[in-house]
Amino acid sequence: MNIYDISKKAGVSIATVSRVLNNNPHVSAKTRERVLAVINDCNYVPNAFARGLGLNTMKTIGLLCPDASDPFLARALSILERSFRSHHYDCMLCCTERTLDARQKGIELLKSKHVDGIVLMGSTFVEPREKDNAYIRDAASQVPVVLLNASYASENVYCVLCDEQRATMEATQYLLDTGRKNILYLYHSKNHNGQKKLAGYKAALESRGLPVNEALIQFCSAEKSDVPNVRDQLLALKKEGLVFDAVQTSEDVLAIGAVKFAKAAKLSVPKALSIVGHNNSAYCLYSDPEITSVDNKLQAISEQCVTTMMGVLEGREMPHKVVFTGELVKRQSTL
Repeated sequence: MNIYDISKKAGVSIATVSRVLNNNPHVSAKTRERVLAVINDCNYVPNAFARGLGLNTMKTIGLLCPDASDPFLARALSILERSFRSHHYDCMLCCTERTLDARQKGIELLKSKHVDGIVLMGSTFVEPREKDNAYIRDAASQVPVVLLNASYASENVYCVLCDEQRATMEATQYLLDTGRKNILYLYHSKNHNGQKKLAGYKAALESRGLPVNEALIQFCSAEKSDVPNVRDQLLALKKEGLVFDAVQTSEDVLAIGAVKFAKAAKLSVPKALSIVGHNNSAYCLYSDPEITSVDNKLQAISEQCVTTMMGVLEGREMPHKVVFTGELVKRQSTL
């Protein structure tokens, strides 16, 4: 029997049960009485490590990250760790790579350490098959789970993300409005967010009455998404006769590869080739020319993850989904 079971039996949220256990005054007398009756009937003894009790907690948040070397995730880690520390919580990091088995083991490890809450960083943690997401639901039955830039609906799961589909659509529309007619879309992930970005690219073409040319949609596997491989992949496509006057990418590192391609192919950027990245990372400023990129509000998303987690742990009602709007930051790689 845990706090999740109590909430189900009482017909209230986990946050409400937490408030009752903490003697929080923001609970009606009728609701308090109902929750206490269930607690008494079930002989429930609160776990000292359970989330939201405010008693003898470990003051630790577990962070699950598929790859800490990824620039996007590395920046998110820095923001999360600093923000949680400002609330007097330590962080415990577990890198899981990108396999389901590793994720399941990682979350079990954090649960065994009695963390107060868990943050899952990125959409790779949400599996396409619902049964494979049982590990998320199981964890959420014990502690609050917050997803960073991913969406999954379940009890005690909270999501903070950017509307990647809309952001990508608007970036593609901008390229079209500057006169680009053959926009090559290069992406390296087929996960939920990857599919949303691709859908945004297609939606932009359709919004302008243009057909989707599948030849201009190119996948670059994660293993080959480094700069030299991206450059060579684009050179090979050009050699095969594929015509494109813009490259739009799902990640900034792919956009760097497109810049290297342009130099190798002796194409002027942006006169002959426009390039747009995604994430608005430091890579964009390191490049020559500097790269136009979609800012998916990582700073705001990461800080909101902390705000949400703290709110839940303190027994406050928090929104289960917060969605930010991305913004195209224009630089030298586009007209």
